[in-house]
Amino acid sequence: QVQLVESGGGLVQAGGSLRLSCAASGRTFNIYAMGWFRQAPGKEREFVAGIDWSGRSTYYADSVKGRFTISRDNAKSTLYLQMNSLKPEDTAVYYCATRGRPYYSGNYYNTDEYDYWGQGTQVTVSS
Repeated sequence: QVQLVESGGGLVQAGGSLRLSCAASGRTFNIYAMGWFRQAPGKEREFVAGIDWSGRSTYYADSVKGRFTISRDNAKSTLYLQMNSLKPEDTAVYYCATRGRPYYSGNYYNTDEYDYWGQGTQVTVSS
């Protein structure tokens, strides 16, 4: 059974940084693309960043480009999201997600393209 467990969220002041982690288990990690999404209160879940199985290709929402960096350590079966220059509008629950098909890229921006999700970690940015 695939399990994704996020950690690293918390309360930070505007301009600060956080690094989120997503530990994966239950299957081979390094053949599946992964992504980070977030959901603020009263809003739909939105794409933040995506990465292919190798880690060579990355994708970002315009709102986080240049501030956030997605990466993966296949030896540790862990996905990361380094978040710098945080803004109050980054406040949300952050989720990691992964595909059901190996070596499949598809549309990183679409929540329907992901088959497994973590429980989420809260990120709160104060002004």
